[in-house]
Amino acid sequence: MEVGKTLEEEAGPSSAGKVDEFRREKESEESEVDDKDGFTPGPLLSLKEQLEKDKDDESLRRWKEKLLGCLESDLSEQREPEVKFHSIGIISDEFGEVDTPLPVNENESGRVLFTLQEGSRYQLRLTFTVTHNIVSGLSYSNKVWRGGLIVDRTQGMLGTFAPQREPYVETLEEEITPSGVLARGIYSANLKFEDDDKRCYMELPYSFEIKKSS
Repeated sequence: MEVGKTLEEEAGPSSAGKVDEFRREKESEESEVDDKDGFTPGPLLSLKEQLEKDKDDESLRRWKEKLLGCLESDLSEQREPEVKFHSIGIISDEFGEVDTPLPVNENESGRVLFTLQEGSRYQLRLTFTVTHNIVSGLSYSNKVWRGGLIVDRTQGMLGTFAPQREPYVETLEEEITPSGVLARGIYSANLKFEDDDKRCYMELPYSFEIKKSS
């Protein structure tokens, strides 16, 4: 997260890291375009319906069978996929890996999830399961606020996931905390996961702190 230039230009008070502030800041983003406006997801088919529909397309049928693995006996008639996030971890050379169970208690939502030194490299790691149907194009976006201003935003594609008994473990791209006196303090953030039909599976407000390097 290379946001040093933006932070040097910003001289406002640091974020308190509370959920109320996060909500106010989120509502104030008047310049952002909501790409979900007017978007209508296409109709869903259950796994059984998808396999039956494509039985005459040999290549597509093989791709789906490979994606589904050995779950043919567990094929669900439910059309809506479910993605359940079990934990979020922070990986850093400073302290290894620290995991936080999900969902976070409402009383702790927006709390400081981790503390890092300035100039540190870190990654977020998610553990989740997929049930009932294929999740196509699962992607994430992560926005970071400081003093009411967005100072960083990242997004990435995780991929397509089929239902399976074992949880998936996905590690997000490496980030670097900014450096300098003005970079230190508490930040508010919002991590969101959607599929290619804009169905949201998790939205996690959290905070983190950047402290002086030792």
